[in-house]
Amino acid sequence: MPSTERNERAGAWAGRLSHELSAAWAISRKDMITYYIKPNIIVMGILFPFFMFLAFAIGKNAPPGTLIPGLIAITLLFSASSIEPVSIPIERRVKTFDRLLSAPISLHSLVFGESLSGFLYSLGIACFPLIAGIILFATPIENAPVLVIAMALTAFCFATLGTLFAAYPTENVGEVMSMLNTVRLPLIFISGVFIPISEIPQIGQDIALFSPLTYGNDMISYAYTGTSLYSPVWDIVALLIFILIFQFVANRLYKKFNE
Repeated sequence: MPSTERNERAGAWAGRLSHELSAAWAISRKDMITYYIKPNIIVMGILFPFFMFLAFAIGKNAPPGTLIPGLIAITLLFSASSIEPVSIPIERRVKTFDRLLSAPISLHSLVFGESLSGFLYSLGIACFPLIAGIILFATPIENAPVLVIAMALTAFCFATLGTLFAAYPTENVGEVMSMLNTVRLPLIFISGVFIPISEIPQIGQDIALFSPLTYGNDMISYAYTGTSLYSPVWDIVALLIFILIFQFVANRLYKKFNE
């Protein structure tokens, strides 16, 4: 193939990629401006995980600082997955979601853009327990780079999960949230957040392998304590696999429900 033709194809590909990324960012920015302060998102993304964690932490004899990794994990779970189940049904109701679907962008950009808003939101919210652990409880962080990677992968994984559930063709936020909570609530009990995985029955340990929160929580704990159930490399690989699966399924569902 002549070098000129290769350069033209490379330029066209780069231009298309830039266009898709710009579209994804525009979708994410729209959600940030419109939905970050919605009551549903504040309750489910901030207050609910905090009070749930507080309810289980009160009876434990562990020092407050040792509970911070679990609080960060469930904050990422609930905050990351709460944006899209609110924004997309509302936009279906007011018919603005139809304009997104008819825009000259791919479904990949749409799903990525919607997930990006939840990802950025959850990272911002998770900084509160992180900073509280440092300032109030002087909680040491053994490996800061691992913590950053763990928070980023966990946040994007659950943001994509929220986008996936929001593919359900309804204009009712409650319907999507109800379905999502049937997944989110069991995850916090089988993923080592409140009870170490090594202390739960074998069947629970087997089920925990299929929970992305298991690997996110394990990696965050490693960043704080230097010890983990799995290796950080395996945690990263597992989270990446879940992200790819969720992204793929979300794309298929949006295509199926909007043909």
